[in-house]
Amino acid sequence: MTVTQPDVTVIIGAYEAMPYLVECLASVEAQTIDPERIEVIAVDDGSTDGTGECLEEFAARVPMSVTVIRQENSGGPSGPRNVGLGKAAGRYVFFLDADDRLGPEALERMVAMADRNGTDVVLGRVEGVNRTAPKSMWGKTLDRTDVFSSNIKFTLSAQKLFRRDLLTRHNMRFDESLWTGEDALFTMEAYLRADGVSVIADHTCYYLVGRDDGKHVTKSGGYTLRFDSARALMNLIAELVPAGDRRDLLMVRPFLITLLPQFGPKYAKDSEKVRRHKLELAAPLMAAHWSEGVARRLKVEERLRLHLVAEQRPELLLPVVEFVKAKKQAAALLEKKGRRVYLAYPHFRDAAAGIPDSVYLAEPREARAFPGYREGGVDSFLRRAVRKARRMLKTSGGATPGGRAAAA
Repeated sequence: MTVTQPDVTVIIGAYEAMPYLVECLASVEAQTIDPERIEVIAVDDGSTDGTGECLEEFAARVPMSVTVIRQENSGGPSGPRNVGLGKAAGRYVFFLDADDRLGPEALERMVAMADRNGTDVVLGRVEGVNRTAPKSMWGKTLDRTDVFSSNIKFTLSAQKLFRRDLLTRHNMRFDESLWTGEDALFTMEAYLRADGVSVIADHTCYYLVGRDDGKHVTKSGGYTLRFDSARALMNLIAELVPAGDRRDLLMVRPFLITLLPQFGPKYAKDSEKVRRHKLELAAPLMAAHWSEGVARRLKVEERLRLHLVAEQRPELLLPVVEFVKAKKQAAALLEKKGRRVYLAYPHFRDAAAGIPDSVYLAEPREARAFPGYREGGVDSFLRRAVRKARRMLKTSGGATPGGRAAAA
């Protein structure tokens, strides 16, 4: 008898997941894709709350293939996911957290999207339940895109459909040495190596559930783990993407989402020792990966804080952090007939601080919010130059292009 390969392997890593696991498994059972096309591999990571028993009861009851693996606690989500990945047989794999749940028709729609477009990764729309979920990438359903042409770099969680051949070909696994951000590293690598990514924006495929008890599979850990995560992601991007605009575009993600929060409102409450340590941890990352291309893609206050981190100027950084924490609006200074907008955050044009004006210069997307701003770049300069040349031709008695010669 020939055993048909399942279309999708759902990998569930579970630790102390009750009672949320009940709804999670119900959402798998309710999928509209044929049960014979699904394989479930569930790894109980040393739970003591009945999680393992719930998984085994589910395996005995449902018509789909379910394998339950029970192991000693590994301390994080990477281990269970890697165990599941090592045993997966499906054409695709989907990583489902035991606290969360699938949306109706999610697997059927995602598999169909990947098959129709030949893409290696599919993102299904995510909604938050009792917690926030990423939003910027769900503006439009995209049959085929990539990490450079869309906002998918701002959703690097593992809850996506991956073509298993992609993961096997590149021997991709979750980094078990990372205690946070391991999914970001895995997903970014998949984006960069994928032959196309699809986005389902018009149907909720995944519900991200916030637990009432505040517990999640991932251990949050201390601030040093965030620097480990940022370093790993920055190094991956630098390894796989040549220096230039495309690398700068992707580097925005670890700088903005992982590194910058370490110098946000909490920094103002940190002890002097912790502040010094954070700057020490940031120094090699700034030296290796901070660039003008990354800086100009940020808002002024974000750029200013990271500039001061790069320059190792804690005495200037703290007043900026306090200003941002107080949610104050920096005054706008319009120059060059409204074509430049400078935002006067602390130390602006302070000779003693010596921070370049360019750090305070708002890029067009930020400058547009200020009345009086006149957007114009190279095109506007060229138009002005052409107009000036025409005036000079007229006054010198010449002819303007397409017009009549001036009277003698």
